[in-house]
Amino acid sequence: TGMTQPSINWHLKENARDHHTSKFSSEELIVRRGQTFTITFNGAGQPEQNLTFIAETGPKPSKQAKTQATFGISSTMSTESWSAVLKSTTSSAVSISIYSPANAVIGRYKLIVQNTSSGSSSTSNLGTFVLLFNPWSSGDDVFLSNKAECEEYVLEEFGIIFAGNKHHINSFGWNFGQFQEDILNICLSMLDRSLNYRQDPATDVSHRSDPKYVGRVLSAMVNSNDDQGVVLGNWSGNYEGGKNPSSWTGSGEILQNWKKSGFRPVRYGQCWVFAAVLTTVLRCLGIPTRTITNFSSAHDADENLRVDEFYDASGNHLNKGADSIWNFHVWNESWFSRSDLGPSHTGWQILDATPQEESGGIYRCGPASRNAIKEGDIDLDYDCPFVFAEVNADCMYWNYDPTNGKKTLIFSESTVIGQFISTKAVGRDDRVDVTNDYKHAEGSTKERDVFKKARKKLGLEDKFDPTAPTPQETEQKPDISGKFKVDGTLEVGKDLNLILVLTNLTSDDKTVQVNMTAWSTVYTRKPVHEIWKDSVSVTLAPQKEKKIPIQISYNEYQERLTTDNTIQVTALCHVPGGIQVLVHRDITLDNPGIDIQVLGEAVLNKEVDVEVTFTNPIEMEVMDCVLQVEGSDLLKGILQRDVRPLKPGEKSSTKFKIIPSERGLKYLLVNFCCDKFADIKAHKMINVID
Repeated sequence: TGMTQPSINWHLKENARDHHTSKFSSEELIVRRGQTFTITFNGAGQPEQNLTFIAETGPKPSKQAKTQATFGISSTMSTESWSAVLKSTTSSAVSISIYSPANAVIGRYKLIVQNTSSGSSSTSNLGTFVLLFNPWSSGDDVFLSNKAECEEYVLEEFGIIFAGNKHHINSFGWNFGQFQEDILNICLSMLDRSLNYRQDPATDVSHRSDPKYVGRVLSAMVNSNDDQGVVLGNWSGNYEGGKNPSSWTGSGEILQNWKKSGFRPVRYGQCWVFAAVLTTVLRCLGIPTRTITNFSSAHDADENLRVDEFYDASGNHLNKGADSIWNFHVWNESWFSRSDLGPSHTGWQILDATPQEESGGIYRCGPASRNAIKEGDIDLDYDCPFVFAEVNADCMYWNYDPTNGKKTLIFSESTVIGQFISTKAVGRDDRVDVTNDYKHAEGSTKERDVFKKARKKLGLEDKFDPTAPTPQETEQKPDISGKFKVDGTLEVGKDLNLILVLTNLTSDDKTVQVNMTAWSTVYTRKPVHEIWKDSVSVTLAPQKEKKIPIQISYNEYQERLTTDNTIQVTALCHVPGGIQVLVHRDITLDNPGIDIQVLGEAVLNKEVDVEVTFTNPIEMEVMDCVLQVEGSDLLKGILQRDVRPLKPGEKSSTKFKIIPSERGLKYLLVNFCCDKFADIKAHKMINVID
């Protein structure tokens, strides 16, 4: 069979417009499944009835595995299988509409045409195209009926990620950049570099029609554990040999670096980086996805729906045991139906690419049905017990004596974990609280019933737990209560002023020995450096409160702060004859602001100046200042500028030019770091006009 190469018109513009793929910058046809696309080619010459098409993907295409389809031209379109109908024909060219079924395997396809007439046949390779998931098609597992949500969760390249802690939620912008050059190819290489593909390429490709399979595989590939995936996690507080996790402003640079380095893991990430990269990859492939932040998030390592924390007699939070309570944790939700679980589980599914615990021997997590989490059906696939614990675990605080290994329960709480669960609003930059989609009202009977049901499903009901507190330990009531109040502002560069308020709950005088410490921590509350300690003895009159002012000066914490700007303050109160009382508070300090001004109108394909200004708010010189700027459709790649040292109170101004390449609302993201402030972030919305 001779391979004559007919010339082909892929109708890139029209097809992309119809398939919501216009934002990809590609010379290759990119379309969505469950929808027709049109091609025209010449050199057909003979009657169209004799044309047969073959669409195939993966290393060993086969009809059985649904990675190869052979179809001729029919009079009507089938929606069950690949099919083609004639649109129009001239003496030299023929236009064909090709339909792919809504459950087709996604990825890069080869399109071949065979032409048989009067006994001879010729075969020609028309080239390649990429097929993606289609949330606009009602037959697709990822179908999302709300068009505004499709725009946000598939087509929007800008996002807002929430962080900080439950007392003090802050947020920063992120450039997902799923339509940047080469990102789609990198996403497809992630699938081809997964352990599943390496073990059995043909079977792996045949499963790529299923969003839950693709989501699970990618949740493993975004972290570097097990498979040399994209991002290497680091929670040590020391980020030598890589970029500190809070300095990234978008996923594009991370994914490009991974490919450029010959697919070596990019250093370094923490939870929001893993979640943001997974958002980029899933949006790119067409699965509606968003980032979710959970405040006071439990990492329950031993599946007992309980997290244990240990403190020594001086009130130091000990880095002991595998459990922890993070100030916040960021994961993903992706929208698709669950044929494996039934219709009540269609909707948001939780995926988490941060390497916390293994699932089936690999660091990956999900998809867990959000509905299953809310109802306590934690025996359903995948990884529901871990996710359920993240938002529901009980906390136990223990006093631990390292000399003899003895531990004593200080107190336990069942309403602390899983608060202010947050995501960005559709079409706006606001925070939306989705806590009620994860659990019934805290303290309600329904919520405790769900918790009991989950414990039962994990077999925790009947088992004696030697590590659990005894009834005597949990019954005893404390004589005093305490809390930390913030007095003044929480800003890097200013002294930290707190008030410890202690209240005597009894009708006798109480003398209390108070041991206080402050440590800088990572956002996971892992202690890094001791900053301050003090101990005082106070006497409390019956039913009265006493205020103990605490001042930690900027000089004391400045050298020891991590890039997370977080400090944990604890007071362990010893009451003679009574039980110990632990008072603790996590403080997140705000960075100073930075200002972005666009000097003039932003017009398509025209240069416009942008000015970024920063004023040094502290009494010391700041050095090693670097400004980083990025923005999809505004800048190619990342702009980096060194900024000269600034004396106290001095203002710096950096000007640069951008050339907008697309019209509409675009976002410019800025990151400024120096020796005294880690990663001051800001973003600016820019409306680009014609």
